[in-house]
Amino acid sequence: MEPNDTLSGVPPQAPPQTPAEASAAPVRTRPRGRTALLITAAALLGISGGTAIGYGIQAERPPSKLPALSQTELVYPAKALPPDEVPAPLPASQDRQVKTDGDLRKLLIDRPAGWSDDEDALLVDDGWMSVGDLARGYKDEGHMFEYLQEFGIRRVAGAAWKKGEYREATVTLAQFRPGAEAAAADYANGQRSYMVSDEYAGNDGEPLKGSGGGRYYLYDVDRKPGYLPSYQARALVHRGDIMIEINIYDTRPISKKDIRTLAERQLERV
Repeated sequence: MEPNDTLSGVPPQAPPQTPAEASAAPVRTRPRGRTALLITAAALLGISGGTAIGYGIQAERPPSKLPALSQTELVYPAKALPPDEVPAPLPASQDRQVKTDGDLRKLLIDRPAGWSDDEDALLVDDGWMSVGDLARGYKDEGHMFEYLQEFGIRRVAGAAWKKGEYREATVTLAQFRPGAEAAAADYANGQRSYMVSDEYAGNDGEPLKGSGGGRYYLYDVDRKPGYLPSYQARALVHRGDIMIEINIYDTRPISKKDIRTLAERQLERV
């Protein structure tokens, strides 16, 4: 339904006039000759006279006092602290910004014992992933790519390992730009919000200790005729400007300890 023109502030159009009505309608013409000059002169005199009177009234008024400042005194110290009293900067081990602004790949956990690098994982190149490759792991990769760009994705580090014939694991660290730290939390919360669906894990998962909202999930086994059974576990957690995602895949059951241990180690590293 089209919006009502009257309610939307646009006046309704009048019905078209007939030739007779058009010829009978009064037409406003532009003043010409001496009448036009008189009207113009009067208008100029009115404007200039009003301006002069306004300036005169304003000049005779006493000056208005400015409102008081909300902060009456400055809080800066009278002088700088002596060198021996200046607080020492945080060590790099405690300054999180120093850690996260460096090589993001160094924040990836070390490859677990018994695992090897998965050379077939084409999405990881020397520890880095492109935003497009990260989005490619989702069903609607176009929407995810736009989402990540809009919310200030900065860079993505990743690792891929394999163990035995069928077990695989991936770890990704998606970091957002300064000023967009909340996007990491929104990203993690958004992913966790649909995990309860039967199409995904189908459960609420388990809380990841010390993560402030992070959770890990075990999926129900996926069985299809002609294929080996498929098991999956997933962990989703954020810390600061980094969203952490860990996945394990196998044709055999995956224990809670397997996914929880990887997630806890990664969280400690970040």
